[in-house]
Amino acid sequence: MASSRKRASASPPRSVTVALSGGVDSVVLLHKLKDRPGVRALHVHHGLSANADAWASFCRRLCRDWNVPLTVRKVKVKRSGKGLEAAAREARYAAFRAIDADIALAHNLDDQAETVLMNLLRGAGLRGASGMPAEAALGNRRLVRPLLGLSREQILRYARAHKLEWIEDDSNTDDALTRNFIRLRVGPLLAQRFPRWQQSLARAARLFAQKDARRAELLRAFLRAKGLNAPSEAKLAEMLKQLAGTGARTLIEHDGARLRLYRGELVPDAKPARLEPIDWTGEEKFVLPGGELRFRWVRGAGIDARARPLVVRARRAGARLQPDPRRPRRTLKNLFQEAGVPPWQRERIPCVYFGDELVWVPGLGVDARFQARTGEAGVLPEWRPVR
Repeated sequence: MASSRKRASASPPRSVTVALSGGVDSVVLLHKLKDRPGVRALHVHHGLSANADAWASFCRRLCRDWNVPLTVRKVKVKRSGKGLEAAAREARYAAFRAIDADIALAHNLDDQAETVLMNLLRGAGLRGASGMPAEAALGNRRLVRPLLGLSREQILRYARAHKLEWIEDDSNTDDALTRNFIRLRVGPLLAQRFPRWQQSLARAARLFAQKDARRAELLRAFLRAKGLNAPSEAKLAEMLKQLAGTGARTLIEHDGARLRLYRGELVPDAKPARLEPIDWTGEEKFVLPGGELRFRWVRGAGIDARARPLVVRARRAGARLQPDPRRPRRTLKNLFQEAGVPPWQRERIPCVYFGDELVWVPGLGVDARFQARTGEAGVLPEWRPVR
């Protein structure tokens, strides 16, 4: 099954638009691709620097000299709680999506290592540890990073060897920005003890990406086996992000179905229906939301027949049960956990009460205080959930 995450280097498509900032990385990338048929360039004008107009002029001159069509797109960076870097990235990617072509970005091996380190420090899961993919979906187009396997030093050597010109972003020296802090402060410190730390993190990212791709394949196969339509790449990424959480109440809704994550497995889940209290007056069965509750008369088992009237209802908060007279009364929460009942199903299980006292719970049994004794009449409930 195809995945949005590929190996560490990706060949550019036949027709591509290079994201040209004017920095050495993007200049080298455009230089490598400029003679390919259909190559164009896009410069995103963020307007965050006093030099922004000069950078746009540099890109125009460069593209004119290399005979590469250029689009300069001004964007408005909306500052948010995520910080300036994230806001600028969102504006930039919005500009990418507006281009009716595949996009080539000039991220390199050092960028990859810095990204992985930042994501790990932020507590990212498997997808964050995978870093930047060499190739990914961008709507119905592709986003590729052909230089991802090259170090920053290799790119600089190429630029000098070909006597290329580029601009230096004045914000690159601002270590208040997280990436710059990693690059200027943390990176040199790591290099003293781990000279190849960038290569090591980039290699780890590739391994994580392979595992992430495998997870995507397994999720697609699971959905297909359930007769559900394949999700879009964006929806698949969001689903995998949700599945990376450990919350027992993780809920995924797709193609009219509901899926829950419990103890590492995806479990189909029907939309809940409210269980209203019902008095039991001797009926053989009740048809309830999610299944059928049956009753049969027995001797020496089940609920003591003298415990009447009985009420079928959802469990009450703090309810306790003592199925085994040799063990103490325990909360239903603990008993359900022990029995492996997922949290979202616990509110839908019909319980039998005698007044305010919990008498019986499916799968757990009858409370010791209400168990029919040997030879005495009893009523035995049986819950048959819809499968």
